[in-house]
Amino acid sequence: MEGGASRTALGAAIYRAAHQLIDRPQVFADPLALSIIGPEAEAKVRGAANSLRSRLTASLRLFVAVRSRFAEDTLVGAYAAGTRQYVLLGAGLDTFAYRSAGNFPRLRIFEVDHLDTQAWKREQLARAKIDLPSALSFAPIDFERESLPDALAHAGFDPKAPALFAWLGVVPYLTHESIFSTLRVIATFARGTIVIFDYGEPANMRSPRRWAAHAMLAARVAAAGEPFRSYFRPDEIVSEIRTLGYSRVDDFNAEALNVRYFAVPNEASRLLGGGHIVRAVV
Repeated sequence: MEGGASRTALGAAIYRAAHQLIDRPQVFADPLALSIIGPEAEAKVRGAANSLRSRLTASLRLFVAVRSRFAEDTLVGAYAAGTRQYVLLGAGLDTFAYRSAGNFPRLRIFEVDHLDTQAWKREQLARAKIDLPSALSFAPIDFERESLPDALAHAGFDPKAPALFAWLGVVPYLTHESIFSTLRVIATFARGTIVIFDYGEPANMRSPRRWAAHAMLAARVAAAGEPFRSYFRPDEIVSEIRTLGYSRVDDFNAEALNVRYFAVPNEASRLLGGGHIVRAVV
């Protein structure tokens, strides 16, 4: 939102923080997740831990944790293959740069986000006394109005070298045109570049109960001024991405993610469905 930080960025960060307290087994360990949201939000998360255990809330919280884990697992493989650029599109309060940069020598990290959200994040980092690593560059942008290549170039990104783009919790809030414009740009970068993003299924692919639960979430984010704008069928989005020139496109639904991250999934520790993660390779 113009003139203010993203409220949904805080919402996602709160889910990551709550995951550290509630979920066992833990899918995504983030020692900075609670401190970066600020003392007031942290106190609310700790005080509301029991009320956050509902099945639908747990599934959403686990999906937020899983998508971060998926991105960082992918980074490990990409780094081993020679990738030295990690771009967080719509970085929000992601903490990778502040807790793990030292584990990846010579990795350049670029946080791309709205200027107001980045200013707010810097305030959160300063208040939590979290230092900025030398490997990090901020690249302010408005995804709907500005050029991604220009924003990255100003931050020192090398378009001729492969990169991993993690675009988490952003695509549902963008128009189809904006989403595919960005994917089209990423497809022009160096061979071996990877982009990861998540999206939601449309109503006709979900049970009435699960769509009703999603509709409640949609109403909340719309009230915050950041409505959901895009839903996709898996077969259609994969086909459309392939037309952009990507060499490989993989779609991971809840079932595939449950198999990957929950060795013995139980009723309290598994994804219910509706959310997907796409990994596309240039």
